[in-house]
Amino acid sequence: MKQKLIIISGSPCVGKTTVAERLFDSLSNSAYLDGDWCWCVNPFSITDPRLRNGDKNMSFILSTYLNSVFDYVIFSSVVVMYKTIRETVINDITAKDFDIIGITLTCSEETLRARHKKRGDKGEVSFHWLHLPPYPGDVVINTDGKTVRQTVEIIKALIERTNG
Repeated sequence: MKQKLIIISGSPCVGKTTVAERLFDSLSNSAYLDGDWCWCVNPFSITDPRLRNGDKNMSFILSTYLNSVFDYVIFSSVVVMYKTIRETVINDITAKDFDIIGITLTCSEETLRARHKKRGDKGEVSFHWLHLPPYPGDVVINTDGKTVRQTVEIIKALIERTNG
């Protein structure tokens, strides 16, 4: 079986971190990176050129996990919805011969608003990310009415299909 880099993207509050953590817990010989860990800066602005350092950190960590022969490397991040950022991160990975499974989580504005409120975020909910097109080739999973477990099971079925 080839190693799998599982990329989970989507809007803030759509459930990326929760789903990725649960997926990580359910797959043995796995590693997990939340892209937010590489972008802890204040103020945060996607247009800040210094954030490209975060991209390099993501590539380095993903390379380290893949070169350490984990079967599954799970990577969740909002910023890899942008084609240029995702391609930069992927192209800078030093590991070779692994499959990429791209997933974009989505939901309705109503669901996003409810999750934002439940999380206790103080800022106003933004629908900007929700309406971005998914990365080309990503499998889009609408999480409306689905539990975390159901979403994880859908992803695990995708992984199994790539295992042949």
